[in-house]
Amino acid sequence: MENKTIILTGGGTAGHVSLNQAIIPELEKLGFRVEYIGSKEGIENELIRESHPEITYHAISSGKLRRYFSMKNFTDPFRVGAGLTQALNIIRKVKPAAIFSKGGFVSVPVAMAGRLAGVPVIIHESDVTPGLANKLAIPFADHIFTVFKETMGHVPKEKSTCTGSVIRSELLDGSAASGKELCHFDNNHKVLMVMGGSQGSALINEAVRENLDRLTKQFNIIHLCGKGNIDERLEGHEQYCQFEYVTHELPHLLHLTDLVVSRAGSNSIFEFLALKKPMLLIPLSKQKSRGDQILNANLFKSQGFAHVLEEEQLDAHSFLAAIEQLAAEEEQLIHAMTEAEPPKTAYEMAKLVAAHAK
Repeated sequence: MENKTIILTGGGTAGHVSLNQAIIPELEKLGFRVEYIGSKEGIENELIRESHPEITYHAISSGKLRRYFSMKNFTDPFRVGAGLTQALNIIRKVKPAAIFSKGGFVSVPVAMAGRLAGVPVIIHESDVTPGLANKLAIPFADHIFTVFKETMGHVPKEKSTCTGSVIRSELLDGSAASGKELCHFDNNHKVLMVMGGSQGSALINEAVRENLDRLTKQFNIIHLCGKGNIDERLEGHEQYCQFEYVTHELPHLLHLTDLVVSRAGSNSIFEFLALKKPMLLIPLSKQKSRGDQILNANLFKSQGFAHVLEEEQLDAHSFLAAIEQLAAEEEQLIHAMTEAEPPKTAYEMAKLVAAHAK
């Protein structure tokens, strides 16, 4: 009997894990056994074990790919080498039909090991330009899927396909009533959701809280502030509900939400687009990233889906002004989003992955 196992990999941020989380049950419906290779200490370890405790998780050694000087740059190649050996041993033991990589530094040794073992390697790139990890992994890939059409100019066209965005099906099944119950809002104000990524953003958190009195005259606020960033002084506020990070609650909170403030990670902004939530995007600056979120945000702005506030321009005053402008143009943004191409489902993405398996 043929081995119908697919290994998934990807990590470092929630964005490198969420698509994998979404397609696991869909691959299982297609008759595949799923196993996961991730790092020992990355966020993927926690997220995968929590959302899919039934699947086997293999933790390997992994270095971090840095664009700045650090003494760890001299030791991390040895960690990557150890991770390559570990991944190769896992792959030879499991004998998967394919490896699907969502990116992040842990995926590089896995892609390399997949090529060495003769297993088809499939990469998914969700940003306009490939990240450093995917750039290193692409030579070992058999096929690359992209979200943006513009990405096709940055990857080998002969082995690449633009699939468009993929949205988790559970996001469509949220309940605004359940979201309101979670937040204990007891009025009919519009709801503004603010999120700064899985680790939170001190700048965004500060801008929200400095403007809280003025914002709550018009909005109920859902604030996803990141781990360790809860302000206990604001607990119990009738129009302000703060969470460190949410998983199963997110569909309900999004269905309750009218306007969103967010970083500009590809997965998140396409989910807002699918749910037609007007968004103010505050991308990570080039000082803190390779600039991929800036490209994502400006592309959405050019298509009329979002407003953009550069992080360098962010302060309490500019934040409040940007929210007021977003609210004033809410209907225009929603109209533009209704014209967008609909996203693929996780099941459709799983079938594309399965089509490239041995």
